[in-house]
Amino acid sequence: MGREFLDLFEQWAESYDQSVEGHDEQYRDVFAGYGRILDAVADKAGQVVLEFGVGTGNLTKKLLERGKTVYGIEPSAPMRKKALEKLGGRAVIMDGDFLRFPLPSEPIDTVASTYAFHHLTDAEKGEAIAKYSQLLRPGGKIVFADTAFRDKAAFRRAVEAARARGFHDLADDLEREYYTTLDVLAALFATHGFSASFTQQNAFVWLMEAVKQID
Repeated sequence: MGREFLDLFEQWAESYDQSVEGHDEQYRDVFAGYGRILDAVADKAGQVVLEFGVGTGNLTKKLLERGKTVYGIEPSAPMRKKALEKLGGRAVIMDGDFLRFPLPSEPIDTVASTYAFHHLTDAEKGEAIAKYSQLLRPGGKIVFADTAFRDKAAFRRAVEAARARGFHDLADDLEREYYTTLDVLAALFATHGFSASFTQQNAFVWLMEAVKQID
């Protein structure tokens, strides 16, 4: 339910920002253009944002800099602490995950997330998108940036390339977590009333923008 990797994030809270800045060679390509990717998500978001997987607050900070209202959801207590320190109390950050979360105190127009949706199985991704469809009015949107693959062959090539470079932690992560393919995501969005587009950001990450259609 998005919490099975929680122990990893409890341990990663202190060093996460160093990882996204490219200090870990194995994950450098995953986080290539990290700031630009967060900017792209923040630019596409509407005015009132429900953000999942806040982590240390990097996307939240970008959203706030653009004058947006942010309700953050983050299951890891150490990550919430780091985010609140970074943001100085300028956002509401609540305990929860993609599937179980407290509702914001006002209507939202955007659901946003970066580098987190892959913690859900494909079935759970569909369950989450169904929930967001109920929260959003027509014209509202889901804006995610996350590792995904064009198809299953591309996924296998990525795993094999990581192992060939000796990046076994990266390869193990790719095989352990629930990285999906664009056709699966497009079908899930369409099933729940969204029109989706995908824009590749680096060798691993795609920007996903799904707009709610008329009910």
